[in-house]
Amino acid sequence: MNHFDTISELDVFITDLNGNQRGKRVASSAAPVLHREGFKLPRSVMGVDFWGDDVIANGLVFETGDSDGVCKLVSENLLPVPWASGGHFQAIATMFNPDGTPFYGDPRQILSHVVERYKAHGYTPVTAAELEFYLLKDESENTASPVTSPWLMEQSFNRPDAYSIANLDAFRPLLAELRHACAALQIPADAIIAEFGDGQFEVNLNHIPDALLAADQTMMFKRMVKRVARNHGHLASFMAKTYSDRSGSGFHMHFSVLDEEGNNIFANGTPEGGPLLRHAVAGLLKALPDSMLIFAPHMNSYRRLQPGSHAPTTANWGYENRTVAIRIPESPDEARRIEHRVAGADANPYLVFAAILGAALYGIENKLEPYEVTQGNAYKNSNPERQLTTQWIEAMARLKNSAIIKEIMGEEFVRIFNAVKEQEVRKFSKHITRLEYATYLGSV
Repeated sequence: MNHFDTISELDVFITDLNGNQRGKRVASSAAPVLHREGFKLPRSVMGVDFWGDDVIANGLVFETGDSDGVCKLVSENLLPVPWASGGHFQAIATMFNPDGTPFYGDPRQILSHVVERYKAHGYTPVTAAELEFYLLKDESENTASPVTSPWLMEQSFNRPDAYSIANLDAFRPLLAELRHACAALQIPADAIIAEFGDGQFEVNLNHIPDALLAADQTMMFKRMVKRVARNHGHLASFMAKTYSDRSGSGFHMHFSVLDEEGNNIFANGTPEGGPLLRHAVAGLLKALPDSMLIFAPHMNSYRRLQPGSHAPTTANWGYENRTVAIRIPESPDEARRIEHRVAGADANPYLVFAAILGAALYGIENKLEPYEVTQGNAYKNSNPERQLTTQWIEAMARLKNSAIIKEIMGEEFVRIFNAVKEQEVRKFSKHITRLEYATYLGSV
């Protein structure tokens, strides 16, 4: 359906490396031109820090004269903005270099390149996301205090109550609007679950055989949840660790791979799966230690990665085991798949999909074999040499020097992303927190 003649306003945006949308709001009269010609933004916008400041060290500012990229809409079908009144639509865009080649500082272009590598083998990834988030009182954003615990004081519930229907009932109007918005945006949301933390929910998105569209839908889902929550007087938080003493919020990605005949290449008629599944697992395990900055991109991300916290802390794998990083769920042959459980809900969907699918294909192409399966409690039974970093700065160093991530996702991405994160570290290090004042001001 073409909406060019009926809309009054249109938001067009790209998604930067931090997962934040940046773009323009235009009148409806500009829509046909945008679809035909795209719109321009500086390529450096993809590599700004979380606060939107230029990152000079990323090589995209002064070295290039802060040159523009060309942003093209990814679909002719414009999406509604169901949380806003009136004729308001939105469109996802992706960035190209001025000469028309893909710009690999754009996370969507990085994922597109990985998907093309699958196509060269005659493969189609089938992907789905599970996202957790907290609902808090709207004023929490302005009253948060790191001196108190939990960090954000205005909670919606008084106690954890996992999988509680009563907790779903307490938010029925908000969750019903989320359902309506998902339908309007054609986001294939499945179950809504009340998770372990007070006011924490998980939404499962259905598997689809289009990894780019699945990542678009995951990104749009996060945008939608935050806007709909505001309409109901709530703040939706996808922080990896919203409360210091409650469950963190994860982003689990499930995937299988189909061949040209539509057969699942991970299946072989046994619960263990075939050799290509093992090769994919091995690629994931090999890339995982160097990928942590992608799966845990922010300072807060590493507060989630603690033993016994329902978040993986070791590069390991297992069958039907939720304590490992790479889980093989019990399923029929046609649904034989891998679940990657490391990323936090704060991670960029495009980068998460690209890193996981790229690492799995690396394992398949190189016929890698995984190490032994982890049995039982992975927090107690794992090899200490395979521990994942729980430090932001160490994760930066691992990515910066990683040959496998440069091969999978490109040297340009690694350079730009590391520069962004290094600038963010410097900003945090200059800020004196309220907790420091409360601890030291009158005591040392």
